[in-house]
Amino acid sequence: MLDTILAIALSRLSPEGAAIITTLKVPKTGGIPTTKASVVRWLKQVGEHINIGEPVVELETEKVSYELESPAEGTLLKILAQENSQVPVGQPLCQIGPPEAASTN
Repeated sequence: MLDTILAIALSRLSPEGAAIITTLKVPKTGGIPTTKASVVRWLKQVGEHINIGEPVVELETEKVSYELESPAEGTLLKILAQENSQVPVGQPLCQIGPPEAASTN
């Protein structure tokens, strides 16, 4: 599962070129034809520390409900999709990075 999450996470340098920010995206669930997921609830809040493999958000599709794990260690910098919203596969959910990146993000 972690390999899948790593494949859907997009890492980039901040404008200053120092901090790596990881954007967690809605994954394509294996073998299930789905185009979107609902954000059920956030398990972490902005400013909280997250470890690799730690659940960050609970998502639900037409067929399955699951917790999406973090592909990176850092601080939850920004939530991009609110609870009870529908997010297309491949679209961003949140950004994770070092705490100092919060002011540049």
